[in-house]
Amino acid sequence: MADEGGGAVADTAASAAGPVRGTAPVREYRMEELAKEAGITVRTVRFYRERGLIPPPRREGRIAWYDEHHLARLRTIAALLERGHTLNGIAELAEAFEQGRDVAELLGMGGPSEETPVRLTPEELADRFAGEVTPENLSAALDLGYLGTDGDEIVHVSHRLLDASTTLVRKGIPLAAVLEAGQRVREHADALAELFLTVVRTHAPDNPDVGVEMLRPVAKAVVEAELSLALDRRLADEKPDEKPDEERDGKPDEA
Repeated sequence: MADEGGGAVADTAASAAGPVRGTAPVREYRMEELAKEAGITVRTVRFYRERGLIPPPRREGRIAWYDEHHLARLRTIAALLERGHTLNGIAELAEAFEQGRDVAELLGMGGPSEETPVRLTPEELADRFAGEVTPENLSAALDLGYLGTDGDEIVHVSHRLLDASTTLVRKGIPLAAVLEAGQRVREHADALAELFLTVVRTHAPDNPDVGVEMLRPVAKAVVEAELSLALDRRLADEKPDEKPDEERDGKPDEA
């Protein structure tokens, strides 16, 4: 029997190597120490390990070592359980989370950006979208590129989009509907970006004053103004007919 008290020796290969030399020392725990730090029992740690809710420990002979990543995961599990998630649901969330793209890859895709990323723990994400952080919604947000992963943290690529999504959900709009709308907005935004770039590159290809720095504010101003006008038109179309009765009937009232 290994010191860890659960799990086969066969799963040790990938985690056999210790911390990389030259890096900051990593705090490690035996199973009993980890359970004490997390405020749970050794039996619970073993159960979570067997369910795949925490990754395998690093093994050194017969000794199993856990680190801060395991401790953070255990605290996340406890916090999500307090928020009403089931263990099955947490396992599905963890699977979706681990399949997400690394935030470095995600933020590197678009190059320079005006957007400010936001770092969130899984608990903070659950609090922002109470009851709406399902495996399906998390996967959709990851697929959209709204969310990326960085160790035990989740990173939203845009503070403005995160605030907008939070506001809509808190006003009663399902997160799934918000994400679906986000996908459609993304498609239109991509088309608009292509349109602006095509116009500039076609008609001012050699003008050094017509570049990205000039294009961004002009494009945003045009889109914001057109969207505002479009909303005005839609809202005006929805207003009831306010003409006097005699004009609607085609006959003036008799005196």
